[in-house]
Amino acid sequence: MQTLYRPDQNPRVIIIQKLYGKFFNKSERLTFSKHRFKKFIKDVVNGTIERDEIITDELNTHLQGDLELSKLDKIFQIIIKSAVFELLYKTKTSTKIIIKEYLTASNSFLDNSQTKYLNALLDKIAKKIRSSNE
Repeated sequence: MQTLYRPDQNPRVIIIQKLYGKFFNKSERLTFSKHRFKKFIKDVVNGTIERDEIITDELNTHLQGDLELSKLDKIFQIIIKSAVFELLYKTKTSTKIIIKEYLTASNSFLDNSQTKYLNALLDKIAKKIRSSNE
C-alpha cells in the first residue's frame, strides 16, 4: 500500500509553521502537538528562536554581498534560519539530509524558482559552516 505524502506531517514543515507564527507574532504561545518527531521539532523551533541573533550573524557573514536577509520573504527567512540552526547545532545530521529536507518542506511555501535559490544558498552556507568531511 502506497502512503501519500502529507506535508502537515513533515517535521520541517511544522518547524517552519511554528517559527513563522512565533517570529511574526511575539505573543503567540508555542504548543507542540503529539508527533513522532515532537522532541526534534521542539528542539529546532526553540533553538532557532533562542539563537536567532547568532544565526542572523552567521547568515550575514556567509552571505555578505549575495543578499540582505531582511529583504527576503518572511517565510524564506524562517526556512533559511531553521536550516542554519540545524547546520550549526545538529551536527550528527548530514548536510545533504538537512538541505534535502528543507527543500522538500519549502515546496509547501515557495515557488520553484525560490526553492532553487534556497538550494544554492543553503549549499553555499553549508560549505562554509561545515567542513567537507561528510
